[in-house]
Amino acid sequence: MNDRNLSLGHFVNPFTDLGFKIIFGQPASKDLLITLLNELLKNEHHIENLTFLDKENHSDSIDDAGIIYDLYCLTSTGEYIIVEMQNRAHSNFLDRTLFYMCRAIGRQVENIREKRKKERELKSGNEDGGLDTKEDVFLLNEPNAETYGARYKLSTVYGIFLMNFKEPGLEEKFRTDTVIADRENGKVVNTHFRQIFLQFPYFTKELGECETLYDKLIYTLKNMQHWNRMPEALKEQVFNRLNELAAVANLSMEDRIAYDKALDRYRVSRIVEEDAREAGWKKGLAEGRAEGRAEGRAEEKINNARGMKRIGIPVEQIVKVTGLTEAEIEDL
Repeated sequence: MNDRNLSLGHFVNPFTDLGFKIIFGQPASKDLLITLLNELLKNEHHIENLTFLDKENHSDSIDDAGIIYDLYCLTSTGEYIIVEMQNRAHSNFLDRTLFYMCRAIGRQVENIREKRKKERELKSGNEDGGLDTKEDVFLLNEPNAETYGARYKLSTVYGIFLMNFKEPGLEEKFRTDTVIADRENGKVVNTHFRQIFLQFPYFTKELGECETLYDKLIYTLKNMQHWNRMPEALKEQVFNRLNELAAVANLSMEDRIAYDKALDRYRVSRIVEEDAREAGWKKGLAEGRAEGRAEGRAEEKINNARGMKRIGIPVEQIVKVTGLTEAEIEDL
């Protein structure tokens, strides 16, 4: 029996960068991603089809390279979707997600201008050009394209952030939805900006409690890396497809090697996080004990001073014995 057979039935860990992209970020898994997104956006928007946009790094600086969104998609009706799986907490996480959203929105205007410029140059014979991608077609397919206001007509940008940690800046719950809304009445002011944050540590349902496809998908993503086979309760077609795509045994040799490295990085990051948490707990415990001892000594001084004051010892002597001030003694 070879290594591939030994791995049969085990699933990739979706909280690793490569595991997430194996499940949702390749052409063969596009239907799974559409299903997940439609469950997240149920009764709000329905996606029929989408395109994975190019993997070009659009970072604004060298320092920003390599931390762009995990997946960047364009739907058949023109919405942009950022999907990110974030394994560990880091400082300013919410600010970074806002930056991603704003950058995606801002580039719509920049791209429209650039594509129209190329079109005009092509028509005038000055330069080769044309519409190269599906994104180009959506960007330019607008009425009154040359009017001032039309250049700022935006498509909706959805940011979906799957988080394997608890974010202090969010409420202590699994799902947080954000919109641009009137602070007083909650009415949505602009529909083109949507963020959904999913904090997986707060999802505590057991499989028997998952009645909807949405809950079953979330439950599966949270637990599948521990399974040897797909549970019998997950009989929908979507889970059969997930079973095929996510089985480690079905990975190509190249993907298997890359996944093993990604899994090692994931495990190391969890160990580092747990060690830091334990060190913080021990430090807090030591500081708490020291603080408790200091409070105990202070309380002892007050009790002694109160007793000496009760039997008529002069304040000056009480000050010398206890170290309290005259004002503190007078207040006893």
